[in-house]
Amino acid sequence: MDRNTMMKFKALFESQRDSLAYSAAYARENFEIQKDDTADEMDLTSVEVEQSMRMRLKSREVLFTKKIDEALAKIQAGTFGDCEDCEGEIELRRLEARPTANLCVSCKEEQERNEKGHADGQRFKSLGRGLSLATA
Repeated sequence: MDRNTMMKFKALFESQRDSLAYSAAYARENFEIQKDDTADEMDLTSVEVEQSMRMRLKSREVLFTKKIDEALAKIQAGTFGDCEDCEGEIELRRLEARPTANLCVSCKEEQERNEKGHADGQRFKSLGRGLSLATA
């Protein structure tokens, strides 16, 4: 991949990371439960549902931030755009659609076929590559 393309992706990742950092600071400010929010059971339930949603969003943001940091490290090392399985080049069209992609289309399709072979077809992304529910 040429240097200009890598720098375009670097700028994109840095912008996304800055945006996530801003939203994280905003979320921290608005994450506390106020006494008025728990006046009755309905209010309390509503607050708990809202907090649960915020926690899920925060978890997703943490995972995405990790992917951004990994992509930036690959740019620094000059390996951004290389498939982690076959070491071939990930097509630019795929990276434009999913900039944090770490597998080429062929290897990603193979990974998805393997995941479907598991009893429940699920893997936990937060556990790391190659870990299935059975090995968690």
